[in-house]
Amino acid sequence: MSELRWDPLKEHWVIIATDRGRRPRDFHMERVTPDSDVCPFCYGFEGKTPPEIFSIRNYGEPNNPGWQVRVIPNKYPALRVEGEVKSRGYGLYDVRDGIGAHEVIVETPDHFKGMADFTPAEITNVLFAYRARLLDLRNDFRLRHLVLFKNHGAQAGATLSHSHSQLIAVPLTPPVAAKELRVCREFYESHERCIFCDLIEFELKEGVRVVSESADFVVLAPYAACFPFELRLYPKQHTHDFAMMNDRQLSELGATMKDMLMRMKVVLKDPAYNFILHTAPPSQSRPGKPEYWSSLSFDYHWHLELVPRLTQIAGFEWGTGFYINPTSPEETAVFLRDAEIY
Repeated sequence: MSELRWDPLKEHWVIIATDRGRRPRDFHMERVTPDSDVCPFCYGFEGKTPPEIFSIRNYGEPNNPGWQVRVIPNKYPALRVEGEVKSRGYGLYDVRDGIGAHEVIVETPDHFKGMADFTPAEITNVLFAYRARLLDLRNDFRLRHLVLFKNHGAQAGATLSHSHSQLIAVPLTPPVAAKELRVCREFYESHERCIFCDLIEFELKEGVRVVSESADFVVLAPYAACFPFELRLYPKQHTHDFAMMNDRQLSELGATMKDMLMRMKVVLKDPAYNFILHTAPPSQSRPGKPEYWSSLSFDYHWHLELVPRLTQIAGFEWGTGFYINPTSPEETAVFLRDAEIY
C-alpha cells in the first residue's frame, strides 16, 4: 500500500507509491550528451574561457595547460559581481539589481571522464577548490548565500558534457534555504539539539535506509524522498560549515563521494543527476539584525543532496506541492548497498 510521508526538514508531503514498485532497470535510459566540436574546458583551449580565478596545477602558468582543477567566471553569468545591491519597489513587486557571482569549477582536463570515474584523490581536489572559493566569496558583504551545485547529463541541465560544477552567490537568502534555516533554528529553540543530528542518529540505528558509512560520513536514502534513488550525504559529527572541513576530512569525503557516485552509476547505468551542497550562509551580521545568524553553529548541519533525473514533475506535483516517488527509500538503499562496484 502507498504511504504519505512527511519530511520535517523540507516541510512537505511525499507519496511513496510502492504499488508501482519500480526497480533500477525501469529507469535505464539512453544518455544524451550535447557538445560542440571544440570544448572550452579541455587542455589547449583555456583562451576560450574568461581568465581563471583559482586552479590546482601539476605545472604551467595560469590560463595554460597543466591544471587538474580550474575555476573560471561563467562566460554567461546569471549574476554579475560588479555593482551595488539596490532594492526598489515596482507596484506590489520587489526588484533588486542582479549582483552576485557565477563561477564554473572545471573538475578535470579529461573530456570523457565523469566524476564517478575520478579517483578519490581527484574528487578531493575538486572539494579543495569548493572550499577555497566558498572561503573567498564569503568575504564579500553583499553576498548572502552561496549555492554550489553540479548538473551531470543533458537531462539534468548540463549544456557541456565536460565534467564541471557551478557556484552561484546571491545577494539574498533563497526561499528553499530560508525554510531550511528556519526549521533548524526552531527545532533547536524547542529541543536544544540539531535536527540533523537527531535524524542521523535515528537512521544509523534503523539501518534500513543507510547506503554506505565511513568513519566521518554517512549516505542515506531519505525517509520521505521526493524522487527515486534520491540520496543525502551527511557528516556524522555536528558541523554547520562545509568550508571548515580540514584536509583529512575532505580526503575522506572524496572517498565517500566516489563510493556513492559509483553505486549510482552501476545500478542506474550512469544516469543524469544533480547534486547540491547545502552549507551555512556567510555569517556576517546584517545591519539592524546582529543576531540573525548567531545560532548557526549550533542548529545547522551541512549536507549534500543528490537527485538522479529519472522522473519528471507533472501536474499533480505542481498543483499540490506533493511528490510521488515510485521506489521506496528502503528499496533504494538495498539496491545501492548490494551493488558490486569494485
